[in-house]
Amino acid sequence: REHGRAALQVAKWLQAREEVARVMHPGLADHPQHHIFVRDFGSPEGGAGLFGFQLKAGYHQDAVDAMLDGMKLFSMGFSWGGFESLILQNNINAVRSVDKWQYSPPYGQTLRLHIGLEDVHDLLADLEDGFARLSHKNDELRNDGKEPVTFEG
Repeated sequence: REHGRAALQVAKWLQAREEVARVMHPGLADHPQHHIFVRDFGSPEGGAGLFGFQLKAGYHQDAVDAMLDGMKLFSMGFSWGGFESLILQNNINAVRSVDKWQYSPPYGQTLRLHIGLEDVHDLLADLEDGFARLSHKNDELRNDGKEPVTFEG
């Protein structure tokens, strides 16, 4: 249950971030299947701590790499369901065979989070630092005359 509570808190925090285009967490009231999630899990905090979000379009891949490479509490990996927090960039179209995911503006790169049992305030601080690295590296690349490449997935 702690995973679900912390994940929902992180998801709501991400919704307020200027770098984020959308948060895909079924516990959020604006999610299209929110009512099903609440029905099946009993509350918006039900379920596990796994969800995704998309950055706004316009971030260089090098800036996203800088964000991810400097995470202190979030490790990178696929081992969902454990006690540790994880973050991973996800190329959804690599596994979709029917309809392709739309990465056109306002949507950019997709990141997937698993919220573990660490203190949620520490996790938010780690994400805050990651977003600072993302913005700093993106500004640095733009100042060098490099325009962002549209992410195609």
